[in-house]
Amino acid sequence: MILTGPEINTAVADGRLRITPFDPKQTNPNSYNVRLGATLLTYATKVIDAHRANPTHTIRIDTDGYVLQPGELYLGHTVEEVGSDLFVPLLFGRSSVGRLGLFVEITAPIGDIGFHGQWTLMLSPVRPLRVYAGMKIGQIMFFVATGDIDPYRGKYQGAAGPQPSSYWRDAAPVQAVAS
Repeated sequence: MILTGPEINTAVADGRLRITPFDPKQTNPNSYNVRLGATLLTYATKVIDAHRANPTHTIRIDTDGYVLQPGELYLGHTVEEVGSDLFVPLLFGRSSVGRLGLFVEITAPIGDIGFHGQWTLMLSPVRPLRVYAGMKIGQIMFFVATGDIDPYRGKYQGAAGPQPSSYWRDAAPVQAVAS
């Protein structure tokens, strides 16, 4: 089951769902709009290494906005801290943003029960696109879980601002593959 807009508002009010800051005007019929934060990260090297921490550059979006370029991966973040110990959140780009040619969170839309923090957004434009801090960038839907809950306690818990990949922390040592 998916939470309706009115149920999202009720769940925030009674504490089953945390969205901070919360504005009921951002509630849709069955989702909640989240806004783009003012910080972006890009990877500083031409090749990203999955088995190592990768250096990043920080970009601040000022009042004139910032032009995203095709062929670059930008890590942004939501203004809102979102989390629940009961519901499964899924984040998608808004259709209006998709119509501008911006892919948002294509490969990792699902959040874990028990995660609380700002969401890191993977942003990839198909052509140059000016974005602004505070613009409605995505929408989160909340699904009811069934069964026992083992809340998230992972490496991104409490995230503030965009988080580069920490895949390297989980990666097994590289081993030769027989051919």
